[in-house]
Amino acid sequence: MRKTTGVRLTAPLLAAALGAAGLLLAPVPSAAAAPTAAAAVPGMAAATYEYLGWGNPQKPTDVMKAAGVKWFTLAFILSDGGCNPAWDGSRALTGGSDEAAVASIRAAGGDVVVSVGGWSGNKLGEKCSSASALAGAYQKVIDAYRLKALDIDIENTEFGSATVRQRVVDALKIVKTRNPGIVTYVTMGTTPSGPDANGKDLIKRGAAAGLANDGWVVMPFDFGGHSGSMGQATVGALDGLKAAVKSAYGYGDDAAYRHIGVSSMNGRTDEAGETVTTGDFRTILGYAKQHHLARFAFWAVNRDRACGSGADADACSGVAQSPYEFTRIVVQYQG
Repeated sequence: MRKTTGVRLTAPLLAAALGAAGLLLAPVPSAAAAPTAAAAVPGMAAATYEYLGWGNPQKPTDVMKAAGVKWFTLAFILSDGGCNPAWDGSRALTGGSDEAAVASIRAAGGDVVVSVGGWSGNKLGEKCSSASALAGAYQKVIDAYRLKALDIDIENTEFGSATVRQRVVDALKIVKTRNPGIVTYVTMGTTPSGPDANGKDLIKRGAAAGLANDGWVVMPFDFGGHSGSMGQATVGALDGLKAAVKSAYGYGDDAAYRHIGVSSMNGRTDEAGETVTTGDFRTILGYAKQHHLARFAFWAVNRDRACGSGADADACSGVAQSPYEFTRIVVQYQG
């Protein structure tokens, strides 16, 4: 990812600027906004990702027994070619193995967040031509699984389009209105110093629209260069995210921390020479506990095991570890 800088506007100045441009849809939330609703749901804040479409996915119930995790973030919902949601863009929303996995998790006393987006594939944010249509696509997923939480993982071409960023914000505001109490996360890439220009713009658009998003979440890896450990780089990225959310929404420090989150990557990342260790995860855990972040997740349970000979990097961490060692750290986080 490329480091970028931008002018940071205070909430009042942002409101004035956007109002003059005809873009202000609702008042910016006050600094006294209540803590995120996710904190009230045990285990939700530590809903680790599992991708059932590749990476030799484990049975979620086996992970629950072995690591003590209760919540999973299941990925990814994509477009089936139009404005209609499907698992990986090809598997039916219900009636298949994905629905069976959700049922098994719930039968074992757990629950799920469903993630929409990711890096690859056709994105609903682009295939749906309006905010209302996109909200309708999100609603199909919410209704199919009676969701308490929804994650929008906005990456690649979705993230790079200002039009789509606004569409996602406006769609999530509709979702919040239609589903009182639902928890929403917006997950994006980051630089070691915090969100890039697109990320800051997305947060500002959320504030301007009056979107009461529960967690603005960054993925602190694939940096293309950083100083210090990955744990330290993650803290720097989160400090930058907190500043961006505080500035856009006019929150106080405590409320800003409670509306940000982290989704790391365990072991070797996609970037050559970049490795996130269990020690880095413990650093992130300490930061999350200190500041009561909205979310501490990681990509992915599929990779939370050591590699054997000829192993697929999507199915193991690439570092020496015991099974589910990273998951066992993350599940210590309770909000």
